[in-house]
Amino acid sequence: MNYPKGVRPPEPEGRKKAIRISPKGTEANRGMDFEADINASNEWYRSHDIAIVTKRPTPINVVKVDYTKGAMITHAYFEKQSTTDYNGVYKGRYLDFEAKSTRSRTSFPLANIAPQQIEHLEGVMRHGGIAFFLINCSLIGETYLLPADWICRFYREKPRKSIPIAEIKEHGFLLKEGLEPRYDYLKAVEEAFFPK
Repeated sequence: MNYPKGVRPPEPEGRKKAIRISPKGTEANRGMDFEADINASNEWYRSHDIAIVTKRPTPINVVKVDYTKGAMITHAYFEKQSTTDYNGVYKGRYLDFEAKSTRSRTSFPLANIAPQQIEHLEGVMRHGGIAFFLINCSLIGETYLLPADWICRFYREKPRKSIPIAEIKEHGFLLKEGLEPRYDYLKAVEEAFFPK
């Protein structure tokens, strides 16, 4: 982002600075960077009393802890398969969504979506919740909200092994990016799920 005079404004009091990971890192690190920005957006929404959205913790079972190093977990395993990344409430409606990142300029691989995530989001929709994906296309510098019903249908029918970026642009909602909130995804939620 270009700041006036090339100087970034100081961080607000009490706000923890997000750690940035090099875009040349692993796919998982790029996803973590994207999630850090979503977490910051969620904190902004919460602090402005707009919505309550939280990151769902990955369920793990701790087997061994090394107390000589300040209670460091040395052995653990995933208790069960995780569902989606985020859930919360906005305007009295339940939200549930998954955040994904891709470095491809042409498509988003379906292999990045786990079957239990599709099943979970289909259940959310059956019960009247708002379900969607946030897909960050890092090389083209754009992030889209795609309603889960569209992605679930594409996933089930599997017309191909990946979703073309052109179709993401056609069926998705481009997120406005800024300083605060970093990703204003609730504006896209309004457009997609609260028609006027």
